[in-house]
Order: sequence, then structure tokens, then C-alpha cells
Amino acid sequence: MSDDVAFAGNLSFLNLGELLQLLGTTGSSGTVSIHTAHTAQPALIYIDKGTPVNAANGSKTGIDALFALFGWLDGQFEFVQEEVTCEKTITKSRMEIILDGLRLLDEGQVEILGPTAAAESKPTHTTAKSGSLPLIKGPLVDYSYVVDEESFYDGDEIVQEGNHGNWIWVILEGVAEIVKETPKGSLSLLRIGDGAFLGSVSSLLQADNVRSATVTAAGNVQLGMLDSQLMTSELANLSLDYREFVRALDIRLKQVTSMAVDIYAQDKKVAEFIQGKKPLIKQGQNEERLFKITSGNAIVARETDDGIVPLAHLEKGDFFGRVPFLDMGNEPQAASVFASPNLKLAALDPQALQKE
Repeated sequence: MSDDVAFAGNLSFLNLGELLQLLGTTGSSGTVSIHTAHTAQPALIYIDKGTPVNAANGSKTGIDALFALFGWLDGQFEFVQEEVTCEKTITKSRMEIILDGLRLLDEGQVEILGPTAAAESKPTHTTAKSGSLPLIKGPLVDYSYVVDEESFYDGDEIVQEGNHGNWIWVILEGVAEIVKETPKGSLSLLRIGDGAFLGSVSSLLQADNVRSATVTAAGNVQLGMLDSQLMTSELANLSLDYREFVRALDIRLKQVTSMAVDIYAQDKKVAEFIQGKKPLIKQGQNEERLFKITSGNAIVARETDDGIVPLAHLEKGDFFGRVPFLDMGNEPQAASVFASPNLKLAALDPQALQKE
């Protein structure tokens, strides 16, 4: 290994999605080079502050090159930490890239390169259509916050939607499935793995927290119970703006889930969400500011080839804009903001929040 290489490994042990998540949690900048026996030239991924901004893979560049790399089942990778000066051609968020790349792989739209490629058959129409739940992993576990460990077995219900509870866990090992109840039945949203959290940050801000979804063990799961008293104490020592931002972020995440349920259950038509609202931030717009709503409301929505997909309904006290230290896959790069006629805003200093 070169002295300049900060991190290296094999894609057969750590796949591309996991590698991108790991680099994202460190916020590192540099270049990932991937060598495989199945191609003559190495592939390159350029990372800026934890997010891919460009890639090169044979004749392909940008997002097309990066998506193609999700089909590389083996190969040696090296990450060299350095300043990235290449042109930014990839505008998708890190999580959006991972989810889209895994979906394309699952649907058979990405060529598989690896020892099992010849044995792999193209997914059937049913598999490609239905797909599989995305797996989201979290950062490396900080064991200084873990005060106890609990084990669950395949099919065990860890948390039940509607129950009350303030415990927050981190997944030490294994996979759990998140499920919401809808008028049309149960809706499986996603799977979470090592380093991901179970629970709500709102439980640190209020005494009685209602579980917003059911969590079930998908295989054997080892959980670490976090020190809620320590985290509550640390949060209380931060500024009011930061605490309100954390509260609003928790609401935003629940809003995204609720929107998915409404659309799945067809309780609301998509057009109803943005009716009477005007575009304020266009998806992909170079917007560096962060705002807090003082009156009125707004809708965050992603513009896709199949139309507009609403993500969240924001009201007084909520935030929108660019958060430099948080990759949510929302506005401004990956979603638009539509404002009510009476919307009023206050500008915030994102750098002050980042320092905290």
C-alpha cells in the first residue's frame, strides 16, 4: 500500500454502496481508485467532503460511470485523501446515488462484473419490477454512548408503531426492517443495518414519545442502547437555534415517511400538495442559504421523470435550504421548494450551526 493511501480494501468485502457511506460519514475529500481483473483500466471516483462529484470508468464519466461501478462485485479499491479540483458533474446526493445505484443493479440495468457474473441470470420481470428494500447503514458506532446491549432474533418485533417509548438504539450488527401501517395494509419502507439508529431524537426533547413505525428484526440483530441522559445533557448545552433545528429535522424525517404513506394509500393526489404554491427554490439550484419559516408554509418536492413527488410539508419553525454538514437528499440539489403566498422567512447562519 502506498504511503499516500488512507484506506484500502476489496469490494467483495465492502461493496460500493457501503464504501460510499463510510467515506460520507468521515466527510473526507479525495480519490477512490478501483482495480479489477475484468477491465484494463482502473475506475476513479472523486469525493468532495464525503459526496461523489465526478467519476471515470472506461469511456463513461460522471453519474453514468458511477452507476456502472455498482456492478463490480470484486476488485481492490484505494482511497487517497487529497484536495479535489476536478469539475463537479454529479449533483445527486450521496444517499440518492446509493439508492439509485442499488435499484439499477437490482433491476438488471447495470452490467455485473465479477466471478459470479457468468452464473448470474438477468432478474425476472417480477423481480425487476418489485425490487428489494434499500439497505441503509449508519456511521461507525461510538461505543462511549452505548450503555447496554440487547439481542433480537429473526422476526422479533423490536418496536411497535403507536407504542410509547424514549429509548434510542444503534444497530451493532444485523439488519432491521421499518414498516408503517396504512389503510391499504402494511408498507415496508426500508431496511437499516450496522451503525443506523432506532428511535427518535424528539425523545431527547420531550418526556413522552410515540413510536412512528414498527421495526422488525430481519435475521439476528444486536442492538446497543444509547445513554439518553448523556445525549439530553449535551443537547441542552447547545444553542436554541441548534435545538430547534434538530427538532425540525426530526419532524422532516417523519413528514417524508407520512408522505410516502399518503401516496401509497392514495389518500391524497400529488397535485393537491403544491396547488396554490409558487416555486421558491428550483431543484438543482445553486442555493447556499438556510431559512427558517416564521409564517406560512411550504412543500418540499422532488421532480422526477414520472412527475413531482412531495417529500415534506413545512410550517412555522421549520427549516429549508442548504445544510453544509448534512446530506438529506432534499433541497436544493435533489428537490424543489414550493411556497404559500403568505410565506415569511428568517435567514440563519449555517456556519454557526456547523460549528456546534
